[in-house]
Amino acid sequence: QVAPLNGYGERLLSLLEDTPARKSGSAPQCSSMDTGEEESEEDRKTLHSLCKKLSEDVSRKGCIFFTLHYLEHNFNWKLSKGLGPIAPCQRERLHPISAVLPKPCYNSFTEEFPVSSAKADEVGPYLLLEYSAQQLCCQLTLLQQEVFHKCHPVHFLNSRALGVKDKCVAVPKAVSTETVSLTVCNLFLSKSMQDRYLLQLLRYADSVSTWIAAEVVTCHTAKLQVSLLSKFLLIAKYCYEQRNFATAMQILAGLENLIVRQLPAWKILPAKVAEIMEELKAVEVFLKSDSLCLMEGERFKTLPTIPSAHVLAMHVQQLETGGFTMTNGAHKWTKLRNIAKVVSQVHAFQENPYTYTSDSKLQSYLRQRITRYKDADVSALAADNCANFHQMPTEKHSRKIQDTLRRMKATFQ
Repeated sequence: QVAPLNGYGERLLSLLEDTPARKSGSAPQCSSMDTGEEESEEDRKTLHSLCKKLSEDVSRKGCIFFTLHYLEHNFNWKLSKGLGPIAPCQRERLHPISAVLPKPCYNSFTEEFPVSSAKADEVGPYLLLEYSAQQLCCQLTLLQQEVFHKCHPVHFLNSRALGVKDKCVAVPKAVSTETVSLTVCNLFLSKSMQDRYLLQLLRYADSVSTWIAAEVVTCHTAKLQVSLLSKFLLIAKYCYEQRNFATAMQILAGLENLIVRQLPAWKILPAKVAEIMEELKAVEVFLKSDSLCLMEGERFKTLPTIPSAHVLAMHVQQLETGGFTMTNGAHKWTKLRNIAKVVSQVHAFQENPYTYTSDSKLQSYLRQRITRYKDADVSALAADNCANFHQMPTEKHSRKIQDTLRRMKATFQ
């Protein structure tokens, strides 16, 4: 018999809350302690199995009254109508409900409770495969936007003094003797303190790249590696199509890691997915070609944009090369105007933010994984995984080949 939803649920919850107090106040009446303990253990096993079945029935029918009716008629539990004590009954053991009710089973890891660090480590990269590339793209974009919107155009000035260098271009052995000192090329006064938020932006980008490389090399099977490589490549494709060039370049840097590029999984990657890698490299060349390339076209006015912090800093560094004053002491206003025009892109991009729906649970999981692997040694992680190495033929397989060759040789003799 299924009754409509009513106030019985509140009565059951209050009963559960008062159970510990009642347990100390009311003791079961038994003939002997030994027989009581044996009956308790048997009853608990029976209660656990029956309550597990009961919880399934309740979840299907959605009725609390059915729970009370079932317990009262099958276990002879006398539930009081109010908050008073339970009346003791002869030859009947009273069991606390909280001791036998099964723990709730969640249908989805991400739907019922936020992700803890232990759960994030336990699930590993498998949760990434449960989400679509578009969902992951949106949440990674919101995380990147949160970091990007805290910066100011001034943060991209004088980055050479902070130690920011181009990672892709090798430093030539023959350095020109006409090196200008930093004090001459510095836009800031000598006594001023420069904000180092640009280093935080670059550090976050490196953390994301290291996390992506670590997720791939820690996969225990080549099939899982292919799935994860495909997922990351699709995320990068969606990112640069939505003009989130920062995350797209971070994924490219992670997949171009020397250890990742040598994985056998690249050979079995679908051709259409592998082409995305070439598209990402073409996007990188496009971003490095012109300092104002993202300001061109009508898409800039309608779509939000997040530039790559490192690429933008390199463009500003190139404009800052040389002095800012001429020999007669006059300022190079054209040069200063070009620098201001490039760094002013930051304000223009921040005025048009992304409006994706935030998924706090997925973002929490992504933050946990990025934090875990941000300082990881990718080569050390790859060394502990057999799937990262090309499998040599086994001794049994090589013996079969040798036997076949021997037989073939005997037929020709």
